[in-house]
Amino acid sequence: MSKLIHIILGFLLVTFRLLFGLFWLLAGINKVNDQWMTSPILENIFLQRLTELPPDSFAVFYLTNFAIPFYQPIGWFITIGEIYSAIGLLIGLTTRSSALVSLFILFNFAIGGYYDASLLPFFILVLLFIKYPTGQWFGLDAILSRRFPNYRIFR
Repeated sequence: MSKLIHIILGFLLVTFRLLFGLFWLLAGINKVNDQWMTSPILENIFLQRLTELPPDSFAVFYLTNFAIPFYQPIGWFITIGEIYSAIGLLIGLTTRSSALVSLFILFNFAIGGYYDASLLPFFILVLLFIKYPTGQWFGLDAILSRRFPNYRIFR
């Protein structure tokens, strides 16, 4: 019975990984289409967010001292990071690294004032993707880790 439970949990985790990868792919494509890397759209989002937050919050400090001054490189990082995470999670390539990039993006969303209960399941999933080798179970990590056993990035 224990083996069956492990198989079911593994199947569910891989399924969630694929769905989360699809989520990042659609988010990344949306950001490319909205020109996050070349337009001030992200700066405008940050400026709008400032009006919605308590002035003494950490999110306001973060936005005014980091996010707004560096909105252009942040737009590049978010867009490319979402696409990298999407590809990694969808095909099981550098799965744990992809999950770490996802965690970093989610963390920055949260400290930028976009924290609410809907982020919690994303954080939990990403931590599970970091902990468990789902790319070894279903993905290119399994093939590449056999071919390159000394490369931790495929484990």
